[in-house]
Amino acid sequence: MKIATWNVNSLRARADRVESWLERSDVDVLAIQETKCKDENFPWDLFERMDYEVAHFGLSQWNGVAIASRVGLDDVQRTFVDQPAFGKGGVDPIQEARAIGATCGGVRIWSLYVPNGRALDDEHMPYKRQWLDTLKNHAKSWVAEDPAAKIALMGDFNIAPQDDDVWDIEYFLSEGLTHVSKPERDAFYAFIDDAGFKDVVRPFTPGPGVYTYWDYKQLRFPKREGMRIDFVLGSPALAASVTHAEIDREERKGKGASDHAPVIVELSE
Repeated sequence: MKIATWNVNSLRARADRVESWLERSDVDVLAIQETKCKDENFPWDLFERMDYEVAHFGLSQWNGVAIASRVGLDDVQRTFVDQPAFGKGGVDPIQEARAIGATCGGVRIWSLYVPNGRALDDEHMPYKRQWLDTLKNHAKSWVAEDPAAKIALMGDFNIAPQDDDVWDIEYFLSEGLTHVSKPERDAFYAFIDDAGFKDVVRPFTPGPGVYTYWDYKQLRFPKREGMRIDFVLGSPALAASVTHAEIDREERKGKGASDHAPVIVELSE
């Protein structure tokens, strides 16, 4: 079984590329982030003609997550329980379309688009940390309730947990940028140290210089100035079944590419 995650940065704008990639990659399940569309304008036919069932959660032209599967799509859950909402300046908090879960071929898949902290002193930063902490607590409880459960937390975490996950850590630190701060990294490693999940891709794609995201600005991709921020965190049972993983850097090339590359994981039966 082959599963993958991909922040497509607008599904409708990249429908042709997504369709071509699915044909080439032959993945069984694709977790998608930043669809940037509502359910009513989601390209359902793209997946239906390729024999994928698909579940989507989109509330506006921002965010949006989906799961496409050709090995079953059961127990769909839009948002996790008590998923934090965001609000500032006295405005009522709004729930954002950032998480969707489904069981596919016996694996519980979560497609996740973790909030971007924006700046270290921005109101989005405590929101990001609370969002991750709530999800981590659920992940820990899921494994405690069923140690044999195969669970994959997949998506854009908006965190670079190691120094070599960015092209120049000194630049990030000197500029006071997000994604590499200690609170963000602590939140990421809590999934590993506290909840018992594993980064199942890194052992097959060791760094430095191995990235999943390259900003469109300042020619980051040709300069090889990227970041590793897209992950598949697996429960112990899922991690034990991983036979291979890779980052499809080639998909970042060419006209109309997303600024993220797909991340693929192969599982044994």
